Amino acid sequence: MHDLAITVCPMATRPFDQPLVLELARKYPDQVVPGFGYHPWFTHWISLSGTPTKEQHYRKLFLPDPPSQDTVAIFERLLPLLPDPIPLEAILADVRQNLLAVPRAMLGEVGFDRQARIPMQVHVRPREMTPFKIPFDHQLAILRAQLDIAIELGRNVSMHSVQATKATVDLLDSLAEKHGDKWRRVSLDLHSCTLSPETWKNIEKRHPNVFLSISTGINVRCQNLSALVQVASPDRLLVESDHNNIDGCTSLTWDIVLLLAEIKQWPVETVWKDDPRDDQRGVVHQLQANWKRFQEANFGPAKKKRAGRKPKQPRD
Repeated sequence: MHDLAITVCPMATRPFDQPLVLELARKYPDQVVPGFGYHPWFTHWISLSGTPTKEQHYRKLFLPDPPSQDTVAIFERLLPLLPDPIPLEAILADVRQNLLAVPRAMLGEVGFDRQARIPMQVHVRPREMTPFKIPFDHQLAILRAQLDIAIELGRNVSMHSVQATKATVDLLDSLAEKHGDKWRRVSLDLHSCTLSPETWKNIEKRHPNVFLSISTGINVRCQNLSALVQVASPDRLLVESDHNNIDGCTSLTWDIVLLLAEIKQWPVETVWKDDPRDDQRGVVHQLQANWKRFQEANFGPAKKKRAGRKPKQPRD
């Protein structure tokens, strides 16, 4: 890590890696901007209603009424492999404690995902996938609770959103309505964003504190990447590796920087100048300014709304 020439943003996702990210942030405070939070893929481990038994908790999440024999058989194989549920209150206390422990820590990676299915065993490769998905309302309740803490503490957010276009738009609008100017004192990054260009422009117009981040791992597979980047304002774009191994982070991030420069037709700097003329500013200077703006996260009070037509809402 001491030899790493970049700042990294490691994101926690589940109970066991929260302390690992905290340890990394304390050991390398100048190189690490940590993210603490609970990823949607693991929200089935969290109980919204006190301390039910393990079987009660997972049966309520995964089994329809009445369930088929095949579904019950898969559930009975899966149940012994799942952890005991953790009360949401304990999760939120952990998030709050970790955010307070590191003044520049973010909330992340959090979000919702309509596509993800539950694996039979998380750490076994290749993964055997079950037919079970985490109910969306369950994911949303946990996401909202974490976001409320981040906004209360004035912490930026990295958010995961898959197959949830309308829910994303509705969530952002509801955060603005609920928290008012406090909402505009945090930045939120839609990470590896795959929204449509039209939806992004709607979000960009309504929420000056929301940024769009792209990665090679996810976005290069999306047919709308070029159109999405082209419509995005230059000062709202960020890049990331979206990778779980530090050894590949720099090269993967640089690959997406080059692709962004190509789409936006921005020059790529070959010589670094701290304060270049406008005609010398390239993609790296633009991204540096965007990241600074994201971190500073103060977008002023909201303008008063004027009566008029509501924007067209997307569908999930």
